[in-house]
Amino acid sequence: MTGIAATLQHRRDKDRGIGSFGRALKYLNQDYEVLRRRCSESGRLFQDETFPAHGSSLGFRELGPGSPKTRGVSWERPTELTSDPEFIVSGASRTDICQGALGDCWLLAAIASLTLNEEVLARVVPHGQSFRKGEYAGIFHFQFWQFGEWVDVVIDDRLPVKDGELMFVHSAEGREFWSALLEKAYAKMNGCYEALSGGSTTEGFEDFTGGIAEVHDLNRPDPHLFHIIHMGQNRGSLMGCSIDITSSSDSEAVTSQKLVKGHAYSVTGTAQVEYRGNMEKLIRIRNPWGQVEWTGAWSDNSAQWRQISDEDRERLSHRSEDGEFWMSFNDFLRHYSRLEICNLTPDALSDDSVSRWALSKFDGSWRRGSTAGGCRNFPNTFWTNPQFVIRLDEEDDDPDDGESGCSFVVGLIQKNRRSMRKMGEDMHTVGFAIYEVSSRRGCRNVHLNRNFFLSNASAARSETFINLREVCSRFCLPPGEYLIVPSTFEANKDGDFCVRVFSEKQAEFHISTCRNMINMLDKDGSGKLGLLEFKVLWTKIENYLKIYRQKDVDNSGTMSSSEMRTAVEEAGFSLNNPLHQVLVARYSDPDLTIDFDNFVSCLVRLETMFSESFCLFCCCCFLSIVMIMMMMVSCPQTLSMCWTKIIRELSSST
Repeated sequence: MTGIAATLQHRRDKDRGIGSFGRALKYLNQDYEVLRRRCSESGRLFQDETFPAHGSSLGFRELGPGSPKTRGVSWERPTELTSDPEFIVSGASRTDICQGALGDCWLLAAIASLTLNEEVLARVVPHGQSFRKGEYAGIFHFQFWQFGEWVDVVIDDRLPVKDGELMFVHSAEGREFWSALLEKAYAKMNGCYEALSGGSTTEGFEDFTGGIAEVHDLNRPDPHLFHIIHMGQNRGSLMGCSIDITSSSDSEAVTSQKLVKGHAYSVTGTAQVEYRGNMEKLIRIRNPWGQVEWTGAWSDNSAQWRQISDEDRERLSHRSEDGEFWMSFNDFLRHYSRLEICNLTPDALSDDSVSRWALSKFDGSWRRGSTAGGCRNFPNTFWTNPQFVIRLDEEDDDPDDGESGCSFVVGLIQKNRRSMRKMGEDMHTVGFAIYEVSSRRGCRNVHLNRNFFLSNASAARSETFINLREVCSRFCLPPGEYLIVPSTFEANKDGDFCVRVFSEKQAEFHISTCRNMINMLDKDGSGKLGLLEFKVLWTKIENYLKIYRQKDVDNSGTMSSSEMRTAVEEAGFSLNNPLHQVLVARYSDPDLTIDFDNFVSCLVRLETMFSESFCLFCCCCFLSIVMIMMMMVSCPQTLSMCWTKIIRELSSST
């Protein structure tokens, strides 16, 4: 399938909901139900040839074929390791996850946190899987989020074993295998087990939830961190905190006030109470062990509870050795080192009482010599990076400490870099900058050039450029339009990425880079025109440009809705009132103006509706000629997001 055809098909699939959690993509086109049924009917246990039971699935360097660590490895099913295997015993818990001979503790920490939320866990580990007779067929499946889409990954249950023990993740109980099988599915999706070595817990958080994770250094806390935590609780965000260790001997060492170093805690609540004439901020923490609790101020039996109102005490006090405790927010900042917040997507929770973030997403790529401009250190090429605009219209409902503005979180994710380790590739060093463009009319439709960035400072930017899968930062800016420019630190680094924006209010999101869209839509460069077709299409585009310029009398880059009607009629389409109303509603901006890209999108739609002979091939040729004509006439409105809109129209009409 050609690049254009594949893109159209992918868009049609997305329009049908494929890739959403309820309709996950079938990884490598493997259908779990179909494969399981075939195995049951044939009486044979499933063998997954896409992730075979041999050395290539283990790794490529330290775990590569022939390496000392892989000598003597065999692949065995749980039924061969124990007489009574279970998928999950008495519910999933953190004790089900013990690390093996692989440096993926980051992944295991994320899996352990996953067990604290049954609803989120069920998204990753689908129900109905077991080793029971009549149900077991040697096949299992798990679901992960990957760069904006959910994928369903099928595996067989042959696990790597050395000296009679599982090499990698295993349960303390010994006969429980859900965590080992989950790790295998994740390894398959990333190419091999060794590809999982080294990473960040937030990466696992995101792939298990589809959320966007941010890390807060509690040695330098955000001045509004308590408010951030409180709002996160209202949105169902997953939160974890920990105390850094200075040496291996500190790991899980217990302090004099019964806090455990190097141990993952979860944050479960916030509150404010009147205490000694002032408002005291409290935070509730849970130790997953189910015991060993904080003994300082605001602990279960502390004197502070006797000095607040009966109502607050009844509402908050909880005295039992269950691992959960309150402490003052100041003590929290003093004793803990870091806080991780995973903000969930709008579809992640079914509870209607939970507030939702608004989510916007953009996929793009950096290409050497065209769209890989590097950071601001490269002023001559920085402007060539992909650009896109968000519009923040409404301020937060509940600004903290009187600070008004629009809160939002931006995350830049590098795609597929972990799976490319086999080819000697690794993470790029990446970051992003944000520029205010509210004063530039029509900026959404123009790829801003070198002069803009030489004369304008950024309004915000990522805290650092770093070689992690994701760079994520939280901002609060006044309402307006902002340009986000993601980049690698060095120029001319090829890579694919996606940018996500989580905002308290809906952020309008616009793509405004054509070069990047051309790279994505015509990867094989197969679009061709005969001389006759070229002449016909050239004449058509010249006519459309002429009409548009005539109606855009003030050269503002837009037409009014009434001007659009006469322009469409001059282009050869006679419209009745109802159809005109539909076109205005669909293709005009809120102020009822129509820019050039919307005008072209409208004409393409009408052309498709009115002509049965407007085939898909001609559409692709039409797109190519539009781009050529746009560049030749140097119309500033043409370097715009029209390609996305035209492709969407073609997708919905074919």
